[in-house]
Amino acid sequence: MLEAWNFSHSTFVFRGFPALQEHRRLLALPFTASYLSVLLGNSLLLYVICSVESLHSPMYLLICMLCVIDILVVTAIIPNMLLGLLFDWDEISLAGCLTQMFFTHFLSSLESTLLLVMALDRYVAICHPLRYTEIVDSSLFMKLLLFTLLRSGSIMGTLVGLADSLRFCSSNLIQHCYCDHMALVSLACDSTEKNTAAGLAVIICFVGVDIPLIFFSYMKILSAVLRATAPDEDRWKAFHTCGTHLIIMMCFYLVGSVTFLSHNLNIPIPTDVNTFMGLMYILFPATVNPIIYGVRTKEIRNGFFRIFKLRVQTVMTVKVAPAGKRQM
Repeated sequence: MLEAWNFSHSTFVFRGFPALQEHRRLLALPFTASYLSVLLGNSLLLYVICSVESLHSPMYLLICMLCVIDILVVTAIIPNMLLGLLFDWDEISLAGCLTQMFFTHFLSSLESTLLLVMALDRYVAICHPLRYTEIVDSSLFMKLLLFTLLRSGSIMGTLVGLADSLRFCSSNLIQHCYCDHMALVSLACDSTEKNTAAGLAVIICFVGVDIPLIFFSYMKILSAVLRATAPDEDRWKAFHTCGTHLIIMMCFYLVGSVTFLSHNLNIPIPTDVNTFMGLMYILFPATVNPIIYGVRTKEIRNGFFRIFKLRVQTVMTVKVAPAGKRQM
């Protein structure tokens, strides 16, 4: 009896999309395409911003950081998930699960804080343009970076530490495609009240704090732009840009909150739906961010075309030069 009481699983098996097990290899196709689009879009955006000197400003530095986070958070879960879908490599050790859990939630929380910083940066740039260089400097960036790392690291470290203290003596089947916090905690034999409280604290800390500040910033930005802009076309453009940013952010926070709270509040969501929402919470922002902050940004578009034209001119020069020599 004592051995049974002390027993705890050291390995777990993912069971995401249980209703689609027969078609699991087909599921790998859209997720592979999504992963490749995330890598291509964010890498291209990083390359353009790093290559064009005029884009070396605080706002574009923040976009670079967002690209890096998107690549890392998707890489933390998708390759391992694809191995499970294609080759049935579904097992993961408890240490590996906790590591994946930490980095997934840590990077997602970094993205939340970064979206808040980007909104505040635009607020200062548009509503207080004369004081922008005075307020937004390297010292502020270092303080924000330190605050972001400490906030996300301490909260997610506590979350993972509480999960590590549990015993898992019944099922070892994780009803997800990656090590989501509550998907693992729901398998515990011990009391999970502390884990549930920690999960709710994460929602309050990030969603409850970040969303109101982001919304307030964009409302102030929109108000300032509409007051300063006369033509209807420019007003519609400002409204459309702010609205698009807010919609993408709200989708990120809404889906993330539902996936976090579904276990905490015992919301009856089918496993397949909950797994899909958990994946979209990671994939959707990483896929659309290069479009929202890259393709739709005039300065980045111009930088991309400038690089493209330079590359074409270089290739044409290399091809034409030998012919010119032969003619001489």
